[in-house]
Amino acid sequence: MASTTVTSEFTLEKERKELLEAVQCRLNFAIISHPDAGKTTLTEKLLLYGGAIQQAGAVKARGEQRKVTSDWMELEKQRGISITSTVLQFDYSSSKINLLDTPGHQDFSEDTYRTLSAADNAVMLEDAAKGLEPQTRKLFEVCRMRKIPIFTFINKMDRPGREPLELLDEIESELGLIPWAVNWPIGSGDEFRGVIDRRDRSVTLFEKGERGRQAEESHLQEGDPELSKRVELRLLNKALEELDLLEIAGAELNMDLVHSGEITPVFFGSAMTNFGVRSFLDAFLELAQKPMGRISSGELVDPLSSEFSGFIFKLQANMDPRHRDRVAFMRICSGRFEKNMSVRHARTGKLIRLSRPQKLFGQEREVVDEAYAGDVIGLNNPGMFAIGDTLYTGSKIEYEGIPCFSPEIFSHLRNPNPSTFKSFNKGVNELREEGAVQVLYDTDPSKRDPILAAVGQLQIEVVQYRLEHEYGVQTYLEPLGYTVARWVIGGWSILEKTGRIFNCKTVRDSWGRPVLLFKNEWNLNQLKEEHPEIEICSVAPVVSGLDPIRS
Repeated sequence: MASTTVTSEFTLEKERKELLEAVQCRLNFAIISHPDAGKTTLTEKLLLYGGAIQQAGAVKARGEQRKVTSDWMELEKQRGISITSTVLQFDYSSSKINLLDTPGHQDFSEDTYRTLSAADNAVMLEDAAKGLEPQTRKLFEVCRMRKIPIFTFINKMDRPGREPLELLDEIESELGLIPWAVNWPIGSGDEFRGVIDRRDRSVTLFEKGERGRQAEESHLQEGDPELSKRVELRLLNKALEELDLLEIAGAELNMDLVHSGEITPVFFGSAMTNFGVRSFLDAFLELAQKPMGRISSGELVDPLSSEFSGFIFKLQANMDPRHRDRVAFMRICSGRFEKNMSVRHARTGKLIRLSRPQKLFGQEREVVDEAYAGDVIGLNNPGMFAIGDTLYTGSKIEYEGIPCFSPEIFSHLRNPNPSTFKSFNKGVNELREEGAVQVLYDTDPSKRDPILAAVGQLQIEVVQYRLEHEYGVQTYLEPLGYTVARWVIGGWSILEKTGRIFNCKTVRDSWGRPVLLFKNEWNLNQLKEEHPEIEICSVAPVVSGLDPIRS
């Protein structure tokens, strides 16, 4: 008996060691920025240096140049913007990286918010000429709320821009973050020559490589005589003087403060010309936070737990239009995931067998046999998953749900062709499930056309485009004159007791819950004054244990 116990303990220790090694070599991060800061370009260059692609493509491809890997949707290629979040998994050095590429456009901030719920780190991309921009500030607040470590990459140093010290001061004064420059630029604009690593004073000089290829780099030490021959002394001396100033006035690099989101390591470079991308990636892998535990019922779930758990943070329909597929993106939080394993679905209590799990790389996918905490994998979704669902083995785990944003634009979606009614309903339901837009319905049963509710107009345009090109349904919109939505806490019984309410429209969401629409904030405040008994909230409550109404 004693021998059996010792063997069992040895086996458990061996399994835990293997699990620890697997988790420690994984890294998970999202990239956030204002539109046009160069986010998609940086993503492509990281993939290039990671060996995941052989040539990077610009957002607006020319001639034979490749289309970008992360922007796989046809509309993204046409407009040159990221519309949907993408997962890109690749190996670099000894690390397995899960890169979450997010939309920069403010109309898709809800998709970005959901994706950030699956991230352990965030890279905040900033334009060297423009500094902090509105969407960057909004996404930063989401990261702060979720206590995600933030790493700053100041991009486009090969173009005329603001002084580096001024950019650091703006980060500290406006965001309340303490910036710690990991490297420092030598020159800027046409005179951008390279960067100095602040930690060991090593210098990396760059020469422009062929478009889309890795930049030519040379590495020297600060005191190397060759350095003064390669770089103008006025540029080098200015960079060294500014570095000395940072050492005197700046804070020390404290990794606990980095991982708590109080210090942001700062890097300088140019994604378009590949200047500083490799040195950023190397340092980022060294400094970034490893997969962290998540909260379930007030308790932290250890990523090294022997039991598997994960949650769904994104749904996507028609990634492969030929097969009309539906994919659920799952962030693994603990344990070891294995192909064909059976897991418990926390919301429904059902036991589900997860066959054909997929490793994701933009639109491309391949079957994966195992995965660990920090990984994001794709699951076939025949309609059983909803955003925020938890899957687990062992004792019940249910991670915090992901709330919806309060919509500000509302339009009736009309289908003028009765012969496409079935495809129309299917498309609306699938796009609603993946969170492309919220869908509301009139309380009058005779009015069956859905109401699209979105944060921005572009969201609604994307839904129309996808209905036409993915489901073969042409539609038209009838805008509604409402700009504010509020969910009623307590449900329909509260409204029945109150009776008729003026200056607002009552609709129901896809879960059958009452929602009040107001034309403006004044009408909303009027309701609060006249009916203080009605409790309302601006964010759709997270639903557990229910299935949405199929309308």
